[in-house]
Amino acid sequence: MTRLAIIDDTLNAALSMADWSPVQARCQVERVDRHFGSVDEAVAALEPYEIISTLRERTPFPAELLRRLPNLRLICTTGHMHRTLDHAAATELGIAVSGSVDRPGGHQGTPELAFGLMISLARRIPFNDRRIRQGLWQSGVGVTLAKKTLGVVGLGKIGSTVARVAQAFGMNVIAWSPNLTDERASAVGVRRVDKDELFRSADFITVHLILGERTRGIVGRREIGLMKPTAYFINTARGPLADEDALVDALREKRIAGVGLDVYHHEPMEAGHPLYAFDTAVLTPHIGYVVEDSFRAFYEDTVENIVSWLDGKPLRLRNPEVLRKGLR
Repeated sequence: MTRLAIIDDTLNAALSMADWSPVQARCQVERVDRHFGSVDEAVAALEPYEIISTLRERTPFPAELLRRLPNLRLICTTGHMHRTLDHAAATELGIAVSGSVDRPGGHQGTPELAFGLMISLARRIPFNDRRIRQGLWQSGVGVTLAKKTLGVVGLGKIGSTVARVAQAFGMNVIAWSPNLTDERASAVGVRRVDKDELFRSADFITVHLILGERTRGIVGRREIGLMKPTAYFINTARGPLADEDALVDALREKRIAGVGLDVYHHEPMEAGHPLYAFDTAVLTPHIGYVVEDSFRAFYEDTVENIVSWLDGKPLRLRNPEVLRKGLR
């Protein structure tokens, strides 16, 4: 019987998010519940499997790993992209890669979390929650979002949703990204500004860019240095988009009011990370997309992809050229 590994499922949610019975009737389905610290560890755990179901980009699949998995024939990815998987190597090796599709409303989780972080910072919710549990009462004066300026870095699907929600809060919204045009900004009802103006004038800055070579470190020490001492920085996209050390220094020196982060340079975060020391930092463990709506879409598509592949009619291939080259 075909062996299938469900990996990256740290919440033990995958099997409850879809009807896996059509797969279980034809495959031996196993959860591999561990983090792989090296390629060697991943090979030792995954070598027996013909199908692997992943969750987003939690486990990288570089060429070195793919070449050492001789039984692997299908990788099922979730989400729009899997940037840590070497698609060219998979194609060369005859490994099919199938994905899930965007559903209506499928981008809501991250924008909503971005606003959760904004409001948590503005009203110091986690800080006051800790105080009240200690028998203490109010401390400090919060701020509202209304009439504040929100700077959106990246005006794609998620950034545009954030911009529209911000307008409902009565915020003034400005935006910048490397390729943003006045026409695109106007279509969302926001004003395009240059990068320096955004960082100088925004009261809240939220980042919604794809991580790539051109965007890695796009929010650096210089940009953080332009921020107002009353401004807040929010990142729910990818940690390496921003200079984490520069954010720590800005918090330590009180050159910005606070940060709300869902993503980090290294995940999971290591014990004793400098960010833990600040009450002005609201931290969540990369949960922007970790909502039931997204998980159901991910795993319903995964089940359908596996059954279709077993039937010899693969769906949603991320590397369709593998069909011309020939499957394993």
